[in-house]
Amino acid sequence: MQNNYSENSIKVLEGLEAVRQRPGMYIGSTDVRGLHHLVYEVVDNSIDEAMGGYCDTIKVTLHVDGSVTVEDNGRGIPVGMHPSANKPTLEVVMGTLHAGGKFDSDSYKTSGGLHGVGVSVVNALSEFCEVTVKRDGGVYFQRFEYGNKVTELERIGNTDKNGTKITFKPDIKIFETSEYSYDTLCRRLRELAYLNSGVRIKILDERYDEEQEYYAEGGIKSYLLYLNKNKNLIIDEPLFFEGKHEGIEVEVAVIYNDTYNESLYSFVNAIHTEGGGTHEFGFKAAYTKIFNSFVNKQGVAKEKISLSGDDVREGMSAIVSIRMSDPVFEGQTKGKLGSTSAKTAVEAVLNKTLADFFEENPAVVKKVYEKAVQAFRAREAARKAKELTRRKNALEISTLPGKLADCQEKDPEKSELFIVEGDSAGGSAKQCRHRQFQAILPLKGKILNVEKARYDKLLSNNEIRTIVTALGTGIGKDDFNIEKLRYHKIIIMCDADVDGAHISTLLLTFFFRHMKEIVERGYLYIASPPLYKIKKGKGERYIQNEEAMADYLLDLGLEEVTIDGVEKHRYKELLFNLGKLNSMIHKYVRKGFTRQLVKCMATYPELDYKNLADKEFVETFDKYLSDNNLYDGYMEHELEFNPEFNRYNIKLMTGTQTFTINTDLLGSPEFKELRRLGIYLKEIGSAPYTVRINGDTEVFDDLTSLLKFIEERGKKGLGIQRYKGLGEMNPEQLWETTVDPDRRLLYRVTIEDAEAADELFSLLMGDIVLPRREFIETNALNVRNLDI
Repeated sequence: MQNNYSENSIKVLEGLEAVRQRPGMYIGSTDVRGLHHLVYEVVDNSIDEAMGGYCDTIKVTLHVDGSVTVEDNGRGIPVGMHPSANKPTLEVVMGTLHAGGKFDSDSYKTSGGLHGVGVSVVNALSEFCEVTVKRDGGVYFQRFEYGNKVTELERIGNTDKNGTKITFKPDIKIFETSEYSYDTLCRRLRELAYLNSGVRIKILDERYDEEQEYYAEGGIKSYLLYLNKNKNLIIDEPLFFEGKHEGIEVEVAVIYNDTYNESLYSFVNAIHTEGGGTHEFGFKAAYTKIFNSFVNKQGVAKEKISLSGDDVREGMSAIVSIRMSDPVFEGQTKGKLGSTSAKTAVEAVLNKTLADFFEENPAVVKKVYEKAVQAFRAREAARKAKELTRRKNALEISTLPGKLADCQEKDPEKSELFIVEGDSAGGSAKQCRHRQFQAILPLKGKILNVEKARYDKLLSNNEIRTIVTALGTGIGKDDFNIEKLRYHKIIIMCDADVDGAHISTLLLTFFFRHMKEIVERGYLYIASPPLYKIKKGKGERYIQNEEAMADYLLDLGLEEVTIDGVEKHRYKELLFNLGKLNSMIHKYVRKGFTRQLVKCMATYPELDYKNLADKEFVETFDKYLSDNNLYDGYMEHELEFNPEFNRYNIKLMTGTQTFTINTDLLGSPEFKELRRLGIYLKEIGSAPYTVRINGDTEVFDDLTSLLKFIEERGKKGLGIQRYKGLGEMNPEQLWETTVDPDRRLLYRVTIEDAEAADELFSLLMGDIVLPRREFIETNALNVRNLDI
C-alpha cells in the first residue's frame, strides 16, 4: 500500500485563538459529555488511520492524575518541516486549527471529520499535551501547555516502528468535571471495534485496575446481535444490506425483537450520529415504502390496512453505517448528519437490495408483517385509552381523591411535582410541602413495567394514567406536547430500600421510553433523602451518603488527637492522602512490587524517568536498594540499557515473572501521583507511628492500622440511625431533609449514552433472565441497599 501521508499532505487554514474562549463551539459543552469528547476526537484520528489500512492496534489509558493517553501503530504524524508554515509539521497539526491530513483527499478517502480540528482543540483545552511520534526511524517528542508549545520538537531515540502517542490532561478551569467514566469510554471503543473489523482496541484504567480489549469480526451484524443480547428475537439473524452509490458506501443491518420500542443507531465514518440526520431519514422512508409496497403487491397483507412507519418499526433494532468523503455535520461534535447526498445513497442502496431480500425470505416478511399488524391494532385500541389521559382542568385534578395535591402556582417554570412512593410518605409530604409551588402525587404500589407492556395496556394502567393526567402533556408521538407540561421540576421521591429502588427504576423506564423529552430538557430529578441521622449528646445532624459519613467520622476521630511530628491543622489532609497512598501502594503490590520497594520509590529523591538516562544516578539508586535490603523478595535483579529511549532499566525477577523499573513506569501519571502522595509519607515518617490522646499513647506499625483506629474512634458515643424509608420521618424531618429547596439534595436525570440506557433498561426490566442474573452476580459487592 502506497504511503503518501507526508509533510505536503497537511493543509493550513487558520489559527487556534478562539478555542479556549468558546470551547462549546468545538466540543459541544464543557460538562462530562465535552470531557469525553476530547478522548473521542483523538481516538477518531487513530480510527481514520485504521480505515486507511495503516493501523490495527489502538490503546487508551486513563491515568490517576486525570490525564489520558491514546496510542496507535499508524503511520505517525509527520515530523518534518512543513512546506508553507516554516515549522515542524507536528507543531502545525497540534497548534493550528483546521490543519490536518483530512483536507488532503490523497491522504484519507474517508474520515470522521477534520483531523486537525479535533487534535488541536484537544491541545488547546488541556493543561498539557505530550506527543510522541515513531516514524522515519526515529522517536520524536514535543510538549504543549494550554495549546502553546513549551518544548521544541526533539528526536529522543531510534526505532523501526511507526505510531503516535498523545497524552493530555483536560484543563480543570474549563471543564465542570475531570472524572472520566470507564464504562462510557468502553462502550464507545467497543462500538468502534464492531464498526472497524480487525482493529484491536484496548482500554486500561489505572485508577481502578480495570482493562478491556475489543476485537470484532462480523461488522455491524455482530454489533446488532450484541445490542440485542438481552432481548427475545423474533427473527434469527439480522437482515443485512450493503452497496455503494455515487462514492458513498452504505451498510444497513436490521433485526426484530419482541419489545414495543424502536432502536436505531446511525454512524458516519464510524462516528456515532446521536442526533440522527439525513442517512436515518433515508432509511426510514425507504424501508417503510418498500415494505408496504411488497406486502400489498405479493398478497402478504390479508386485510387492507395502512401500516405507518411506527408500525413497521415496532420492535426493530437497526444500524445504518455509511462512509463518505466530506460529511457535513451540524456542529463540530458530529451529532447530526446534514449531507443530503447521504439520504439519496441510503434510499438507492435499499431500493436495489431490500425488495429482493423480501422476495427470497418470505418467512421473515411474514413475521415482521404480523408484528406490524399487532402494532397497528394496538395503536387503534389506544385511541380510546388516550382520551382518559387528556389534561383536565386544575379544579378537576385537585379533587382527585388520594391522588394529586396540586400547587397554587400556574407557571410551570416555578412549579414542582413530587411523585412519592406510598400513601404514608405522600401524607407526610402533603403536610410539609410549600403549597404555593409544590404539588404531591402519591403512588400506590408499583407502576406497570412499561418495558414489557404494549402501548394500549400502558394507557389502561391507573397509576400511569394519573401521572400523565397530572403532567398535562398527553402521551404518544402524535399527542405528546412538552409545551403543555405543568411542572418543570418533576421529582421522584422513593424509599432508600430495594422496593424504593425498584419503583424509581419503573418510573425512570416509563419516562425514558415514553416521555424522553422531559428527561432531555432536564425536568426530571430524583430526591436524595439522607442516609443517616446522627445523634451525639443532645445534638442531631443528617448525613447524605457514605462519603460524607466517612468525612464526618474522620473529623470526630481526630478530636483531641496529637500525631507526633505533624502540625495539627494538617491532620485531616494528611490522613485523607495517606489513605489514597495506602490504596495506591496496594495497587503496585498487586502488580508484583514489594510494599517496601514501592514506599521507597514514592520518596527517593529525584526519582524520575529523565534521570534514567544518567548511568551514575541509576547505579546510585541500585546500590541504595541493595544496601537497604529492598531487593528482598526477588530472586535476581540487573541493570540493562534500552537503546530505543537511551535509558537504563532495573529488571526484577521472581521465579516466574519479571518486573521492570523503566521509562514507562516512572514516566506514567500513575507513578507521578504516587510521588505526589509520597510527600505525606515523608511528613509522617516511617513506622512506628505515635498518636497521643489526653496523655495516653498509641503506637501503630503500619498506615492501615493507624487509619482504622482513627475511623473507629470517630464512631464512639454516636447514635447512628440508617434510614430505610421516607415513612420513618415525620413531616418536619421530611421537609428539612428532602423537600425544602434551600436544604435538599436533588439529582438531575440525564441521558449521557442512549445506547447504554437502552441496554440497561432492557437488562433490568426485560424478559431475559440469564443476563440479569449475571448482572446481579457481577455487581453484588457494590450493592448499597440490601433487605434480608
